[in-house]
Amino acid sequence: MSATQDFVMNQTMLRIKDPEKSVPFYEQVLGMTLLDQFDFPEMRFSLYFLGYPQSEVPTSPKERAEWIFQQPALLELTHNHGTETDTDFSHHNGNDQPQGFGHIGISVPDVYQACERFDSLGVEYVKRPDDGNMKGLAFIKDPDGYWIEILSANGLRDLILG
Repeated sequence: MSATQDFVMNQTMLRIKDPEKSVPFYEQVLGMTLLDQFDFPEMRFSLYFLGYPQSEVPTSPKERAEWIFQQPALLELTHNHGTETDTDFSHHNGNDQPQGFGHIGISVPDVYQACERFDSLGVEYVKRPDDGNMKGLAFIKDPDGYWIEILSANGLRDLILG
């Protein structure tokens, strides 16, 4: 449709408790790049944009911000200041009752190889690749308990088409 041809699915936002745990998880476990951080101290929150850049990230803050909001499929982590020290604070992961948001998905070349790496990093699983009826895909948890589906294009194709 010509009216929407330049639209881009830019981001999915997850609220996080502690950026000191969540940002390294997405960088070190899932290999994402922290593209930029935007702090709003007067409103007591910060935004962290992560993704898999397909081109060089601009160095100029203004150009980088414009570039970020043109990229597809970024993850926006939103941290409300103070939650990291509140022992009673947690976010609903969307999968506990009442269910709502389900998960984000990361496509990898080989699910089993990715899970071997996750095992070495002590990542928590919801589902391992050979658990349950749907073989060849996994679900892991991030530090806030959000589910992340780990899948491969070939594995999912074979599962769907038999």
